[in-house]
Amino acid sequence: MNTAAIRQKLYEYIRVADEKKVKAIFTMVEDEVNKVNNWWEDEAVVNELEKRSEALKSGKDKGTTWEAAKKRILDKRAKAGGQ
Repeated sequence: MNTAAIRQKLYEYIRVADEKKVKAIFTMVEDEVNKVNNWWEDEAVVNELEKRSEALKSGKDKGTTWEAAKKRILDKRAKAGGQ
């Protein structure tokens, strides 16, 4: 089973699972969830964001429009069989 299918199965299960099971699942992944949610405490992530922000401000990186970014995302999803 691929990762997308596993995610979907977990999502469907958690939506209908009783409170005790949801709490048990959360307890198993809580540390990882907190790491993901506290990205601003990750020095490497903050440094990378600052570097990219400066590149945009200075004109070194021209960035991209929302329309262009959205098109790239939708094109990749279509190639991957997404909806």
